[in-house]
Amino acid sequence: MEAQRVKIVEGGKLVIPALMRRELGIGAGDTVLVDIDNGELRVRSVSKALERARAILRRHIPEGVNLADELIDDRRAEAEHE
Repeated sequence: MEAQRVKIVEGGKLVIPALMRRELGIGAGDTVLVDIDNGELRVRSVSKALERARAILRRHIPEGVNLADELIDDRRAEAEHE
């Protein structure tokens, strides 16, 4: 999407254009994540941030492995040894 010029209004509020809000899947009252990356302000929906985090984790977990199941199995094994 092409960059757009917007103004900062009273109180430091930034109005995100409707087309960009739709593309991000955000609406009034939603919570977003903002950060600064190399001097640029980034705005991300929480769902997109979670999606990205899951993709990063998935690269390090073999296919078919369920970490929750492994944790439960480990806890049960520890409990048997107590």
